[in-house]
Amino acid sequence: MIIRSVQFEKGAVSPAGWVAPNLPEFAFLGRSNVGKSTLLNALLGRKSVAHVSGRPGKTREINFFRVNDALRFVDLPGYGYAAVSETQRRQFRRMIETYVQEREPLLRVFHLIDVRHDPTEEDQRVHAWLLALGKVVCVVATKADKLGRTKVQAQVERIRKILQTPWPVIPTSGEKREGMDALWQLVEADIETLWREA
Repeated sequence: MIIRSVQFEKGAVSPAGWVAPNLPEFAFLGRSNVGKSTLLNALLGRKSVAHVSGRPGKTREINFFRVNDALRFVDLPGYGYAAVSETQRRQFRRMIETYVQEREPLLRVFHLIDVRHDPTEEDQRVHAWLLALGKVVCVVATKADKLGRTKVQAQVERIRKILQTPWPVIPTSGEKREGMDALWQLVEADIETLWREA
């Protein structure tokens, strides 16, 4: 897809702050150090649309990005070991759960897993929850440039087996822009087959 325009619309902590549900949406979810901002910037062909921080856990709202006035990417708060209080972790969890369960224009959740490591217990719980909800998912195996190609393929299969997922597992590198075309193909196909504007 040719990216003509990207606009950060707003960040929200509750449904009252969400933008109008008038475009297809794709949510990005993963641990707080999984490379979500780097991936979003690579997908959008921009350097700093999503803020990349050296400190995990910087996304503390649900951030809506309008792309080509045709779709939205939705950056969800990270889960995991972000240096925040237990109260804030619960707040992030509620934000994520409410958005994923209630947001009508959500077509697919991109669940990010660091390809260098096996999915954590929390990764497994989150993925099982997405499957139980019947959501359309893609597992994005990030940081593939950190491993050799043979190891990446072996680890992709291991991730698939551990998560017991029926959905695609796509290795990516935000730094080297690897795997971006495959993700965009899913986005375009979803809009073609799943999107029905109310």
